[in-house]
Amino acid sequence: MLDAAVVRELAVCEIDPGAVELFTALVVRDPLVRTFSPDRAVSLFQLFESHLRPPCVVPQLGRRAAYFRAVGDLFSDAANERLPDTAPLAMRMRPQRLEDFVGQEQILGEHSALRLAIAEDRVGSSILYGPPGSGKTTLARVIANTTGAAFEELSAVSATVAQVREVIASGRERLGAHGQRTILFLDEIHRFNKAQQDALLPAVEEGTLTLIGATTENPYFEVNSALLSRSQIYELVPLTDEELALIVRRGADELGAEVPDEMVELIARRAGGDARNALNILELASQTAMAEGQTLGHVHVEDAARKRPLVYDKGGDAHYDFISAFIKSMRGSDPNASVYYLAAMLEGGEDPRFIARRMIVLASEDIGLADPQALVVAVAAAHAVEHVGLPEARLNLAEAALYLARAPKSNAVIKALGEAAKDVREHGHIRPPDELRDAHYYGAKKLGRGQGYIYPHSDPAGFDVDYLPDPLKGKKYYRPSGSGEEKGDENGD
Repeated sequence: MLDAAVVRELAVCEIDPGAVELFTALVVRDPLVRTFSPDRAVSLFQLFESHLRPPCVVPQLGRRAAYFRAVGDLFSDAANERLPDTAPLAMRMRPQRLEDFVGQEQILGEHSALRLAIAEDRVGSSILYGPPGSGKTTLARVIANTTGAAFEELSAVSATVAQVREVIASGRERLGAHGQRTILFLDEIHRFNKAQQDALLPAVEEGTLTLIGATTENPYFEVNSALLSRSQIYELVPLTDEELALIVRRGADELGAEVPDEMVELIARRAGGDARNALNILELASQTAMAEGQTLGHVHVEDAARKRPLVYDKGGDAHYDFISAFIKSMRGSDPNASVYYLAAMLEGGEDPRFIARRMIVLASEDIGLADPQALVVAVAAAHAVEHVGLPEARLNLAEAALYLARAPKSNAVIKALGEAAKDVREHGHIRPPDELRDAHYYGAKKLGRGQGYIYPHSDPAGFDVDYLPDPLKGKKYYRPSGSGEEKGDENGD
């Protein structure tokens, strides 16, 4: 137990006696700190002393603030010391060196620009873009461990513009006083709005700081174009099963657990390309097996994995990627891929009405008159979504997707419309021929409206007339593909 005499004896330093007296009084009143050993009391006083602003004699209020900051720092330091024992396996296994980093060979290959830039400590402003567990934060920490620059880290989830400006001000001071660069790692950069991102622009442009942003969202959608133009974009991809297996084996060594190769491969498959998820599954499965006194087996892994990881995010980049793949699969007449991407979107929570609308468009754009029934089927599926709803309407959507994928294909409709629209834009002032213009009103005949019109049902010659305006007569917009219902109609007549 500490008392005032012990504290006075420990707190021998060059600061003013008033600070020592205040420190002593505060410690004696603090029941938690009174339980400290003399060594921890010395550490506390050293932190207290470091928080005192020069000159040594500071206001009483400032000394009290310094004391409480010192206590906070002491507990923070103690927490950091205990983290290796309490942190999740994924945190403990985070690589500290580039040599230990697994995967992302497309950007970190032997002679890649980024690898050389990290090794030579000349990393420029960059945006690391990829799914969770692909190594974005880990790569930033590796850069932090190898760089000679000051490394600052903020999360856009909680950071404010004021904090960003503090980092910029500190970076400017370092650069001026010591010539030291500053790297700011901004995690979840897509969470910053336009105004917050704009606050970074001047410092990045003038070189006051180097920005490394990390995001799971497509930066071309979520990051200001001005920042993008000043940064390199590095896309990280989901890890392969082989890369995840290597990470799982390292994790097993860290846990001291025996994991059969079969279970390593199962964990890698269940992780869905996410290294963090793989280590979490391994840790939980190992703990469960140990608690039961059994060897880690299939049931433990399946229990730990539970929900299969879905890369689909209906509010993000995957929304566009999956609908694009879905449309292209149906257009390419691949029913298997079509139903897979449909299932992925539905499992990810995509709005079924959005899917139905896209199928209606495809029915006319990519099938058209090669199978006119395709549009009917697509519209029927949309009606089913409205009248039946999920989950049953999944069947209607799947039936329509398979029908569209198997239908004969023709883009004659969209091509005809496109060419006609082009001529309208170029010759939009051209009126229809007089014989085709409205003749129902009084005086129309005096203007020549409707005269010379051949009614096709009375005279079959009306079927052979070119009804286009005179300057466009002879033009062909509709060119049948010769596929499906358009067979035998190659001339469009």
